[in-house]
Amino acid sequence: MAKKAESSLKNMLLSLTIIALVASLALALVNNVTKGPIEKVNQEKIANAVAKVLPAYDSYSVDTVSVETPKGEAQMVRYTAVNAAGELVGKAVESFDDNGFGGRLSAMVGFDAEGNISGYEVLASAETPGLGAKADQWFQKGGKGDVIGKNPSTDNLTVKKDGGQVDAITGSTITSRAFCRLVATAYNAFQIEKGEQQ
Repeated sequence: MAKKAESSLKNMLLSLTIIALVASLALALVNNVTKGPIEKVNQEKIANAVAKVLPAYDSYSVDTVSVETPKGEAQMVRYTAVNAAGELVGKAVESFDDNGFGGRLSAMVGFDAEGNISGYEVLASAETPGLGAKADQWFQKGGKGDVIGKNPSTDNLTVKKDGGQVDAITGSTITSRAFCRLVATAYNAFQIEKGEQQ
């Protein structure tokens, strides 16, 4: 029969250290194995969102621009789409607002060459199911808060409660305001010329 290890502070610390090391190695291994597939899925999600929110294009380039947001300056990723002749078709911008009801609301917002909203796709949201989570459909073409085809430079894209033209999601004005702000931020990024900072 094997002798039982004595219960002492030294033995307990040694046991806990070994368990922590094994757990850390296991987590690092899982992270390493899943990192590539997760990155691939995220890239496909972004590529699909760009294709969904922009008019037909042949290729696009990616750049990052610095834009003023309600919480200060932030970096926005922008996708500039061109046709086969190299003419601008539109730009898609990964935009966000940190003041949604559930925190950060982020979306890919597309603009045609004239700056009209050609589409949007909610990328991440922690809004209340059944209320703020409706943002993925509410502002689409034919939705009650339809912003598609509108131009932020000529249309007042704030909620009607604040004197604007956009119907807020019923029971979710905070989310609606966050959506309108992220569209305005995306439009600011759209307007910046390549290589120029605002």
